[in-house]
Amino acid sequence: MSTKKKGMGQAPTVEQINADILTQLASRYWAPHSHIPRLPFEPKVIEDIYHKELLKNSFSIRRVMLLEFSQYLENYLWPNYNPDKASKTHVLSMVVMINEKFRESVPPWEACKAHPQHFPGFFRQIMNLCVEGEKSGISHKEESLLLVFLIHCFNSLEVDIIREQVQRLVSLPMWICLLPGRLEMELKSYPKYKKFWNIIKKNDKKADTQTKQKNETERHFLSSLLKRFYKVLNGVSEKGSVAKSQVQYCERFVELMIDLEAQLPTRRFFNAVMDDAHVVVQCRLSNLAKRDEGKLFNQLLDNLQFYAGFEISDSTGTALTDHEMTDIHYDRMSSLQRAAFKLFPDLKRFSMTNIASVDTRETLVKHFEKLSTTDLHKFAAHLFLLPSLDEGEESPHEKQFLLELMVSRHERRQSQIEVLNETPLYPTELILWNENIVPTEYFSGDGCLALPKLNLQMLTLHDYLLRNFNLFRLESTYEIRQDVEDAIHRMKPWIAEDGSPYFGGWARMAQPITAFSVVEVAKPNIGENHPASVRADVTLTLNLRPQIKEEWQSLRKHDVAFLATVRPMKKIGTRYDRKEHFISQVGLVYIRGCEIEGMLDEEGRVIEEGPEPKPVLPGEARTYRIWVDPNQYQQDMEKTAKGDTEDVYETFNVMMRRKPKENNFKAVLETIRDLMNTNCVVPEWLHDIILGYGDPGAAHYSNMPNEISTLNWNDTFLSIDHLKASFPQHSIKVTTDNPSLQKPPFRITFPVTSVGKKRKHEEEEKETTGKPELMVEPHVIPNRGPYPYNQPKKNSIAFTPTQIEAIKAGMQPGLTMVVGPPGTGKTDVAVQIISNIYHNFPEQRTLIVTHSNQALNQLFEKIIALDIDERHLLRLGHGEEALETEKDFSRYGRVNYVLARRLELLQEVERFQESLGVHGDVAYTCETAGHFFLYQVVSRWEKFLSNVKHQNCNTGNAADIQQHFPFHKFFENAPQPVFKGQSYDEDMDLAEGCYRHIKKIFQQLEEFRAFELLRSGLDRSKYLLIKEAKIIAMTCTHAALKRRDLVEVSFQYDNILMEESAQILEIETFIPLLLQNPEDGFNRLKRWIMIGDHHQLPPVIKNMAFQKFSNMEQSLFTRFVRLGVPTVDLDAQGRARPSIATLYNWRYKKLGNLSHVHLMPEFHMANPGFHFDFQLINVEDFNGVGESEPNPYFYQNLAEAEYVVAVFMYMRLCGYPAENISILTTYNGQKHLIRDVINQRCASNPLIGRPSKVTTVDRFQGQQNDYILLSLVRTRAVGHIRDVRRLVVAMSRARLGLYVFARTSLFQNCYELTPTFNILMERPMKLYLAPAESYPAQRKVDEQPYGHPLIIEDMAHMAQFVYDYYQEKLQALQAKLGQQKRMQARLSKPPVSVKPPQKATAKKPETSTTPQASEQSQEDKKTGETSMEGVKEEGEEVKDKEESEETSEEMDHSKMPEHPGAGGSSDEEEEEEEEEEKKSEVQKEEEKKAEVQKEEEKRSEVQKEEEQKMDEDT
Repeated sequence: MSTKKKGMGQAPTVEQINADILTQLASRYWAPHSHIPRLPFEPKVIEDIYHKELLKNSFSIRRVMLLEFSQYLENYLWPNYNPDKASKTHVLSMVVMINEKFRESVPPWEACKAHPQHFPGFFRQIMNLCVEGEKSGISHKEESLLLVFLIHCFNSLEVDIIREQVQRLVSLPMWICLLPGRLEMELKSYPKYKKFWNIIKKNDKKADTQTKQKNETERHFLSSLLKRFYKVLNGVSEKGSVAKSQVQYCERFVELMIDLEAQLPTRRFFNAVMDDAHVVVQCRLSNLAKRDEGKLFNQLLDNLQFYAGFEISDSTGTALTDHEMTDIHYDRMSSLQRAAFKLFPDLKRFSMTNIASVDTRETLVKHFEKLSTTDLHKFAAHLFLLPSLDEGEESPHEKQFLLELMVSRHERRQSQIEVLNETPLYPTELILWNENIVPTEYFSGDGCLALPKLNLQMLTLHDYLLRNFNLFRLESTYEIRQDVEDAIHRMKPWIAEDGSPYFGGWARMAQPITAFSVVEVAKPNIGENHPASVRADVTLTLNLRPQIKEEWQSLRKHDVAFLATVRPMKKIGTRYDRKEHFISQVGLVYIRGCEIEGMLDEEGRVIEEGPEPKPVLPGEARTYRIWVDPNQYQQDMEKTAKGDTEDVYETFNVMMRRKPKENNFKAVLETIRDLMNTNCVVPEWLHDIILGYGDPGAAHYSNMPNEISTLNWNDTFLSIDHLKASFPQHSIKVTTDNPSLQKPPFRITFPVTSVGKKRKHEEEEKETTGKPELMVEPHVIPNRGPYPYNQPKKNSIAFTPTQIEAIKAGMQPGLTMVVGPPGTGKTDVAVQIISNIYHNFPEQRTLIVTHSNQALNQLFEKIIALDIDERHLLRLGHGEEALETEKDFSRYGRVNYVLARRLELLQEVERFQESLGVHGDVAYTCETAGHFFLYQVVSRWEKFLSNVKHQNCNTGNAADIQQHFPFHKFFENAPQPVFKGQSYDEDMDLAEGCYRHIKKIFQQLEEFRAFELLRSGLDRSKYLLIKEAKIIAMTCTHAALKRRDLVEVSFQYDNILMEESAQILEIETFIPLLLQNPEDGFNRLKRWIMIGDHHQLPPVIKNMAFQKFSNMEQSLFTRFVRLGVPTVDLDAQGRARPSIATLYNWRYKKLGNLSHVHLMPEFHMANPGFHFDFQLINVEDFNGVGESEPNPYFYQNLAEAEYVVAVFMYMRLCGYPAENISILTTYNGQKHLIRDVINQRCASNPLIGRPSKVTTVDRFQGQQNDYILLSLVRTRAVGHIRDVRRLVVAMSRARLGLYVFARTSLFQNCYELTPTFNILMERPMKLYLAPAESYPAQRKVDEQPYGHPLIIEDMAHMAQFVYDYYQEKLQALQAKLGQQKRMQARLSKPPVSVKPPQKATAKKPETSTTPQASEQSQEDKKTGETSMEGVKEEGEEVKDKEESEETSEEMDHSKMPEHPGAGGSSDEEEEEEEEEEKKSEVQKEEEKKAEVQKEEEKRSEVQKEEEQKMDEDT
């Protein structure tokens, strides 16, 4: 692939930017941080910039970026815009700037919202320019820019100022453009429109001239635009050159038409106008469609044709079934036959034939081509497709157009679901390298693509799923393409002398095929054309390293692989250049996907997966049985039968596999296809909201008909005062006035009436009381038993009023959306909602879905800590191993838990039996235990009740309870005494608690009885999933992969809670709603709780084209927020210091701080060694170099990397724990560079070591640390930190200290970053240190450090200071260690002997070191190292290092690395790298321990030998 960036050259340097004429103009007229006084507005400046800088340079992206970044629109164009005076150039300049904001994914309409009164005039000017075109003196390129602006407007319907203008263009009055006959027919079809049409005509008569003119312009705008498009389209000649701008205009116009057709509000009336103008037919027959330049145009046209005939009722918006579509087709054909019978006797046979035999394209062409051009026109006019001809008038249209018009309108169409079912799921070479469908990674956002878009609204659920299906398929195709290119390049295919392929290299993920054969082609299923399945055998020779060979042999069932045909054309030894086009270099001809069934054994049978070990096969040859895509096989065989191509399946010579984590695309695509083939039933209360229509608040609990008035809040409130503080807008009435009884838990009754009367009721209540009243009823949880573990676990978090509102909404039926800014307790809220639902609705089941395993485990660990029975919890997927608990919550782990628990309970039953003196084996099974309970336990309890109640109904003597209680012996192991004997009520409560404990034992055994009957682990796990578990947790990926399996076992649930909702792809959010089959045509889902933060980073989309053009990064959560669905915005953060929180809280509604950030000691103390708790440090070029780019988009900044690492080293020398420091950056290149600098500078140094993490901001989302060092890298352009969501994540990771390293002059001018950087720049731009301080902190945050600050001038200064500081610390440490050694030497001298010492005994003990002395020495050294973490255990090593390597160390610390980190692994491999690093560190520690142990052993051996000699001498 060519790595050239489309539309972008090399980014300009800072010097070039500063010297640029645009920068100079900006500083004089509009730049926000200019030191020069601003000059007054000058229209000529706009004219000059537009003509000399934009138009002259063909709207170069670099020039446009520079202007937009300088805040040209916000500070100059829009504030000085006057609709009556503004020139065409002024309008076009604003259009260019707004388009650029969309391209860069920054908020585009903020400037317009600031002065909305001018927008209508601005929009009218744009409409005039669009229609006039070349008459107004604008080029095709400028017309294309106007079309792009219109596209953005029609995709921003949620913005009020846009919607007001756009709706007028696509409303009912636009039908005035229809032919009179067609208009009459449409109004007749929709009687309600006829009524509105008459009202419109009446209003028109009353309107004044100006209003009429305005209405006329708006109603005819799109029709006039179509005429303008036809003029440009017809200007393209069949041969010869064609202007690129002309082609781009046509492509953009079709894109606009697609966007209008793909949203119901714009489609409803426009579809008839577009159909009346015959856009698709005109375009199909145009010269552009026949030219090579029209490839993208044709692909866009396919999309337009698809949406023009979409299976939907334009008037009602309801999806049309196949049966209804067939009825519409037959009605049209019947009208056609009647017209033919009436007008043309020659077509009588056609008129009388049954429709099924004449509705194909071939048959229609055969009948109609006999007619003349005039007759065809009359035919079309009769059907209201064309205006009527006067007598004797010739048709202005060509016969080809008329024939295509008649045929395309009436031919039989294949249903969309049939087309989908025949679509192969695997990409082929035709799709993989088609850049119009799967663009390269360097898509600049400047062009147009034939891709579906995910915007605010969808037509139907089918449309919703289909768009997601296509985009998910193409996104996975892009990743597959990268893997294929990498693997085939590594294999180095060359052509041998005999013409056969020769592989000069090798690849871990690809191997040459030695044999391939198709072994089975199953017959098609009924109603299908393709085979039911196609199986083949692939043989490989695995002459590889054992580890890689094992990877190939470990390919599992359903793993996806790819088969390729490579026919290289380059001779052996030719070097491969990755910058050249891939296909032509390696000679790749075909590529097909397949699915592994299994590896074959020696007898040719598939080796089944299971607990048994796999057989060891001899030799290197391995054969795999695979499934080929039957749809693809059918298409390939049809082409082969026609002679179009060779048999693809006889040519494969390479097999490629992929990493399992990245290879789940086929399962997800099959899931989406399954959903489209089933009667997809979403809950009725969610249907319209998912499609983006109706009232956005319709699913809020306050609008639901089944709102629940009284709820048990369990342990949510800590006290009655907490409850009262949680409902400040309500008056609280407690059912008891006794303060001692006003204790949690509480039941709260809310004032709820029917939806229709709610507003009236609330207004009446406000008039009478001022505040709505809550009825609070304290209640006591029934005693659960005498054992300590019987006591319920309780919540200890004092939830804020907003969190309480979120919990309340989550407990009620309907859709709940919680926006959780960083550190606001989203997880705690989620856990409390789950707990409250569990206790209020014990029969209901709740599904928990998150984006990542890490988030799911955090949530699950908190759920385990609450009052939820362990047997009701289940964790699905592979991430449960990371749960920080000894218990196994996986499917089989829970089965084992149930079986183990059953044995424990049966042992209790046996003990119970013995305590009652009952004979027999009652504890053998759950069934026998049940009989024992029924006949022995219940009867004794009933007798006890009758005795106690009969005797004590009046007296209430507590002694009788103790006397008659039948289970004293069983509860002997409980804390004694069980009964206190103080009051009857208290003891009776304890007795009932004991009985509840007993009853629970037998209830659990009854539930576990099924596990005795089900014998296999699989059956038991299924039972657990569908019956036993009440809270089931999984990731969204697992839900998408396993939907078919879950539906097959009749999995059911009532509630869904989704964490990290704003990070989940739209389709992966939708699939969990449909993991169960509907009951009687209804979905049983009652609650959907989505918790997320759309102000943080969205789902990761690797391909920029899908991310920007298709808006694939938009999560369903974000779309709901855009639609205006009500949200609960958590408004108090408890993560960061209040000062640090100001850097990002401006992005949220009223985000304050929780009380503990003001009260906890750690937030009161300053960061030792630093003057400030956060600071922006300006980093200039090092040796004249700022940012560098060794590979495309692999940005690095050596000066920042060295500076950051130097500050980290300084912090470690001050005593900061390494695990409390994380280093973040905004680019992968910088991450690898920082890691390399750490490896060179300090990783192996025991005084310093490595930080907790070195990673990217994107990867660190959802995590936090006490101290964050952040490198922003860029010095030429702001880059993707300009996305405010990334900025919010970057600023909100630190709890106590944040130090940002960046080029201040660049980032301070960025409009979107202004709120944060204004705060950062209030403090000095140079790092202020207080080196006299050490960790832990002694100074309070509001106190100044002692003495003057050490001001660091630049990176070199910091590096030198850290080196000197290190030497100082090292010397101090050595002095301390030396003093301790001298003290130890004095203490370890032998006592003075009375006898004269012998030579051997006198000298040897002094020179030798005893093990005891050695151990003591080690311990003393450890005590001297408490201020420094990680100092080496041997003090001698540190000393030797200082003495012998001082010079080399000096050189190491003073020299800078050449350019480490120029290459690096991809972001997906980060976890593996970190694991390897941890492993290597552990190995080093183990090696050190082993060395120390060896030394100890040697010393002890020497000592033994000396002692033996001494004995001999004696």
